[in-house]
Amino acid sequence: MTAYDDLPPYLLGFPGPLRDQLVAAVLSGAKTSTTGLLAEYEAEQEPLPEPGARSLLVDSAERGVAVVEVTAVEVLRLGDIGLQHALDEGEGYASVAEWRTAHEEFWHSDPVRGAIGDPGFTVDDDTLVIAERFRVTERLV
Repeated sequence: MTAYDDLPPYLLGFPGPLRDQLVAAVLSGAKTSTTGLLAEYEAEQEPLPEPGARSLLVDSAERGVAVVEVTAVEVLRLGDIGLQHALDEGEGYASVAEWRTAHEEFWHSDPVRGAIGDPGFTVDDDTLVIAERFRVTERLV
């Protein structure tokens, strides 16, 4: 048992290359924001993140690599995501349009549609998203 066993997991993407890339961006300090679909939180009956909440960032092997703390949460229309949020996702986007293209591809994927329970799920400007900011409070690797 470790001091972190009571922390909920902080999961970015699905296990595999995408999660590994996102975790590396967090650990490098490049990624300080993330975006989720409100529909996914609702489908999984998961509460929205709250500022001050701490979680254990896990890699594709489900190994805890850092403790992260949520610093801000906003429910926004997808069309209202700004450039700073897109840049702070740490994935090299130069514009909101680039950010949105990559996120739409992910959100329209079979795993996300499966998690939501809607095989035809699509997003538009009015789709509600959770724009979350966080910081690493402790690195474990």
